[in-house]
Amino acid sequence: MDIFKIRTAVLDDLETLLEFEQGIIAAERPYDPTLRAGRISYYDLGELIKSDDAEVVVVECEGSIVASGYAQIKKAKAYLDHEVYSYLGFMYTHSDYRGKGLNKKVVDALKTWSDSRGISEIRLTVYSDNIGAIKAYEKAGFTNHLIEMRLVGPK
Repeated sequence: MDIFKIRTAVLDDLETLLEFEQGIIAAERPYDPTLRAGRISYYDLGELIKSDDAEVVVVECEGSIVASGYAQIKKAKAYLDHEVYSYLGFMYTHSDYRGKGLNKKVVDALKTWSDSRGISEIRLTVYSDNIGAIKAYEKAGFTNHLIEMRLVGPK
């Protein structure tokens, strides 16, 4: 029997999800020197939960939320061969539950949601130095597509 249950997030989950968001930010700070110091936020999780164009999912184990992710329908650039795509974000697994395939469960649920909306193009972004995350996404079927580069000029 699978002890992990995946479900759509609800507003009552926000306290835990906001903690997860801070966990994501803490994990990503070493990869991104452009993140502002102090407490920041990436997402409006409440709006994502309420949106018809997004799906936020959580994985529960024995009544506790242990992983999360979202898919949001976004408009594609006019020159691409698809009009919309699902953008995945907020991918987080509590440290006690990593290595148990929960990221794949989340991605699979978000793929299913995207498929139900007629969306076959699914994208996400990951820091190029975050090898663990890249391997997890490759296990879920993603391939490397673009590399974003930056140049810092004089101040």
